[in-house]
Amino acid sequence: MQNNNPLKGINYFFKGFSLIIQPGIRQWVLIPLLINIFLFSLLIYLGWLQFQTLIEIITVQLQTWLPNWIIKMIDWLILPLFIMIALIAVFFTFTFLANLISAPFNGLLATAVEKYLTKKEPEIPYQPWYKLMSSMIWSPIEKLLYYLRWVIILIILSLIPPINIISPILWFIFGAWMVSLEYAAASGENHGHKAPAIRQILAKKRMLVLGFGSGILVGMLIPVVNFLIMPVAVAGATCMWVYEFVEK
Repeated sequence: MQNNNPLKGINYFFKGFSLIIQPGIRQWVLIPLLINIFLFSLLIYLGWLQFQTLIEIITVQLQTWLPNWIIKMIDWLILPLFIMIALIAVFFTFTFLANLISAPFNGLLATAVEKYLTKKEPEIPYQPWYKLMSSMIWSPIEKLLYYLRWVIILIILSLIPPINIISPILWFIFGAWMVSLEYAAASGENHGHKAPAIRQILAKKRMLVLGFGSGILVGMLIPVVNFLIMPVAVAGATCMWVYEFVEK
């Protein structure tokens, strides 16, 4: 079925790259990105100060029983060592912190993308404040319970031969589904849908959605590209939502 083609889902992921640079959209990418760059620059600077202090303390201790040429070699290696540590730290933590900081901007980014594609803003249904508060509290819990339920099932299947032979494929499919749900949430919520309803809507074209999620998972493994995964995925998911799931 052409409309449920996983390759079409992957194409929506790639569309996200071109969407995030469009006027009216890019500011919702740049603002959280600049915040991230500022925070990481500050953390690296503070880390360098602490690192220097630590090295000075160690050097003083070593001077009593090591020759000067070894001490000088240690001083010469300090900067390359710190750069290597900083790069490793940034690589493993940037995506997590970027997602945390960018999350409040996802709704605005999804709104901007939908407005760019349809030339009109999504009509967000009005909700009383107490329903909004209830949703803010319950929604993360509901998502976590849904995630844990499937994780437990997959762990059990991974322990049962010969099913465990295909468990890596099952985990990949599960990961593709979960990241698709995560990044399509902003578009769904802009149309008044909660997590269970979003899952039901996306399940109508599950193969297409899994193709989209597969693109995200692969992109997460590519250095530099993974820094932009969140805005690209949100933009791509919004494009997919507009063209595949909004009733015409």
